This record gives sequence, structure tokens and C-alpha cells, in this order.
Amino acid sequence: MDFYIARQPIFNVKERLFAYELLYRGTEEFPLDSVSGERATTSLLTSTFLTEGVETVSNSKPCFVNFTEELLLRNIPASFPPGRLVIEILEDVEPTTKIIAACQKFSAAGYKIALDDFIYHEKFEPLVRIADIIKIDFRLTPVDTIRKTLQRLSKHDVKLLAEKVESRYEFDRAAEFGFTYFQGYFFCKPEKILIKELAVSKITLYNLLAEVTGKKTTIERLHDIISTDVAISYKLLRFINSAYFYRLQKVKTVKQGIAYLGENQLRRFLILVIVSELSVDKPGELVRLCLVRAKFCELLARQSRLKNVAMELFLLGLFSLIDSMLDTDINVLMDKLPVAEEIKQALSTQSGKYIPFLEAAIAYERGQIHKFNKALLLTGVDSGPVPDIYLRSLQYANALV
Repeated sequence: MDFYIARQPIFNVKERLFAYELLYRGTEEFPLDSVSGERATTSLLTSTFLTEGVETVSNSKPCFVNFTEELLLRNIPASFPPGRLVIEILEDVEPTTKIIAACQKFSAAGYKIALDDFIYHEKFEPLVRIADIIKIDFRLTPVDTIRKTLQRLSKHDVKLLAEKVESRYEFDRAAEFGFTYFQGYFFCKPEKILIKELAVSKITLYNLLAEVTGKKTTIERLHDIISTDVAISYKLLRFINSAYFYRLQKVKTVKQGIAYLGENQLRRFLILVIVSELSVDKPGELVRLCLVRAKFCELLARQSRLKNVAMELFLLGLFSLIDSMLDTDINVLMDKLPVAEEIKQALSTQSGKYIPFLEAAIAYERGQIHKFNKALLLTGVDSGPVPDIYLRSLQYANALV
């Protein structure tokens, strides 16, 4: 049985990836709203830590996982490594004597404790004293309530995590309040839409991106681009020798690397490097998210009637957040890039035969199972290989970022 798992990044105040929250999103037979909290968490832990390996799913970052009262009292967290697991206590867990004792034991063993959807009440004081992180819904909690809660928590040695941070404005406000960690999709939205030319510092890279995506580029020209740039050469060798390719012998020269990849793979690699450089002032998770989407769309296409244009679906996923990377209107960018009209249509108007693939990728990454199933139906792809496709996409992104 295939389980759908979503992950959401958690950033620090410098917008660097701190951890992921892992969320169970059910199966087709047993969607999220039909299973208990115990089953959801145990299924997630089993598939993540035992079946797939936490390194693949979370890129070796700490994992926040929800725990119910029953799972805490059954000592389930102790089955998993404290360095990888953050025990997130759900808001409906009552701070009974047994729960307090269990949490004290976990804390003493080295586990980090987080309190989810926290709303202050005196009865939670014993848990607050044990907790390392307090999570507050920044969007739904009134500002006055947040201020009062922070004042009450100021005497405790805890870090604050703002949930549901969906815009740059909310991120900045939460940082001003003193929050240390931030969870939400603020990082994948443009800070501002600029209907003007790109900054001078990015024009060269953007022109290079246009050349690499153009059909007239030759492998000789691509070789020239790589051989004159030490950083790109280094990244090429690191990528080819990563675990993604499972090579027995290392590739030691750029010439060998180019021969190994071939023109299409080499062209794709250069696009990835250039996109990463274009978004150098953005959180690394933004690039990682694009890479996951790109590979997901490509692998999904290879299972569909559009297998012959899988590379174009790869570009669709890769460019799906380019407006956020460059803080420039997507229509302005599409006018400058020589990509297929179907890609431009999907990104500019969210329509056309390519858009279901991107919608499926976005819905899967966010754990929106109903939207995902609807989009997947339009692609004509069976749901069976999808969990494996997602994990392969994560591995691909991990090898590059």
C-alpha cells in the first residue's frame, strides 16, 4: 500500500532550512480524514524511518512529527533516533501527570519537544517548562493574543515557531515579534512584482540561461561554458559522483563528465546551475523545491502520453517559481526565454496540456491529496508509481543542493 507523505520546510530567521515537518496524507483507500491520529503517525514513521530512510525524505534535517497522547504513553518516539526526530505534541494532548513524566523522559534522552498550535493556559505550564519549541499559528492568532502569549513565555527558555507564514510581510512581522523559526510558503512567492528589466548583475546569467535553453546550442558551446568556470566544473563533478547516479568509479575530469551526461543531460545540468545562481539571494529551499518539481514533472511525463516531451515538463517544473527567484512578473520572463509555447501557457495562464503535471506536483508536495488526485487523473498516469517518483525527485534535488 502506498502512503502519501507531505513535508513542509521550517526556516530560521536567516531563511536557512532548519527542519521539515513530516505530515501523513493518507492513501487512496484511507485518506487523512478517515484514519486516527495514532495510525497516521505510526504509518508516517514506518514509511519514513524504516521503509524509505529519513535521509531521503528530509535530506538529513530534523523531522517534526505529530504525536498523540496514546503514542507518547506507548513510548513510540523512543524507537527513533533523537537527533532526527522532533516530538511535536498535538494541541489536544492534556498535560496529565503521565504525559509530563513521559515528556521529561524524552527530553532527558535528547529529544527536542515542540508544542503544536499553542494557546496559553496555566495548565500547560509543566509542558512549557519541558518544551524546546512553541508553535503558534501566526495567521489565525490575533496580534494582541500573540503579544500576551509571548509575554507569558518570556520567562521560559523556549524558541518560538510561527506557523502559517504565507507572505514576506508576515515573515517580517513574526521576526519583529521575536520568533526564531518560520513555517509556511512565504519563501516561494515573489517579494514584489517588478514590471521592468532585470538587475544588471543577473543579465549575464539570464542571457546564458536563454542560450542553454535554446535549440541551436551545441555541446561544444556547452563545453566552453563549463571549461571557463571553475565553480560550474566543480558542481558538475560533484553532481555526477553523487549517490544519485550510483557510480562504481568516480568521474575525475570535466571531459569525462560531459561524455557521461551527453548533450541533453548536460544542458539540463547547466540550467540547474544557472537557476541556482540567479536565486542566490533566496532561501536554498526555493531552488530545492524547483528541482523536486522539475524531476517530479519529468518522471510523471515519462509515465504518460507526453513521454516524448519529458524534458519540457522538466523545464516547466524548474521554472515554476522563477518569478519568485527574480521578483519579476512571469509574463515578462516568458517573453525573454525561448522555451516551448506550452510551457509559457502553463506558467502564464495556468492552462494547456502541461498544467495538470505541475498542478499534481504542487498538490503532492503540499499534501493536498484531493487536488492531487484530480490533477493526476488529467495526466492519465496511474497512482501506483507516484510515491516512488516523489522519492526519486527528492534524491535528485538532494544531489544538487
